[in-house]
Amino acid sequence: MENPIYYRVKKIFSSMFLQMFLVGVAATCIFPLLWMFGSSLKTQSTVFSDMSLFPKNPHWENYYIAWTKGEFGVYFFNSVFYTAVTVVCIVIFTSMAAYGISRLRMPGKNIIFYAFLAAMMIPIPGAFVALYAILINLGFINPGTGVDLLDNVIKRLGYILPQINQGLSLGIFMLKTFFDKIPKDLEDSARIDGCGKFGVYWHIALPLAKPAIAVIVIINVLYVWNEYLLAMLILTDKSLMPLQRGLMVFQGAHMTQYPLLMSGITITVIPIILVYLFMQRQIITGITAGMAKG
Repeated sequence: MENPIYYRVKKIFSSMFLQMFLVGVAATCIFPLLWMFGSSLKTQSTVFSDMSLFPKNPHWENYYIAWTKGEFGVYFFNSVFYTAVTVVCIVIFTSMAAYGISRLRMPGKNIIFYAFLAAMMIPIPGAFVALYAILINLGFINPGTGVDLLDNVIKRLGYILPQINQGLSLGIFMLKTFFDKIPKDLEDSARIDGCGKFGVYWHIALPLAKPAIAVIVIINVLYVWNEYLLAMLILTDKSLMPLQRGLMVFQGAHMTQYPLLMSGITITVIPIILVYLFMQRQIITGITAGMAKG
């Protein structure tokens, strides 16, 4: 029989080693962010000579210069617009499609579902050639309508629609799993109260699927906000570029002005960090609920 004192000491040291390891991993992740933020507040002459994480005389005007001179204000609001429109459309389309596949009787619905699952294996970069040809033939890249406002709307649609398509497969897969496990007694009770099919979907199925919807929202917000390759392929007008594409344009114009470059990167990173910090509980809840219901 193992000595109780030895067992306690072993457990304490194992726990201390694990905690120290996790602290070390966290430090390696946080340090680059702190260095980036500190560098954004320095001058060009002190960015490599001042080794402190936070300078004694911070230059907050670097953010103003990056926001105005680097046009990060335009890039920021473009990213917010693209992210909001894409995520809202993904939630609406995936929830309706998943509910239809799960609950409605129609021929070939399983084939449609498996086709969406197969599409999960094909990322946007893997279909760039075909995607680019389709967008050109449909007139999304060079509309040529002669009206600048209309051309910009069409170009934005050409950037948004492929990302909506990218998010459909995972969303339908996750939500169908939830809808399959909803007791039919709830739906029967709603029908007795006068709800039609859409009413059951809106008032019963959708509220119960909130954990899965939260996970879908977070995953797609991260994806759309950080998307770069598609924007590089489609968007050449600076007034239409999202943050990640604008950051590379800014880097090319200000390669040697490191404080301004760090300010631009900080502007790009902070919103997504805040979203994750506020939504991390929903991530865990959604994943746990999905495992329980799947």
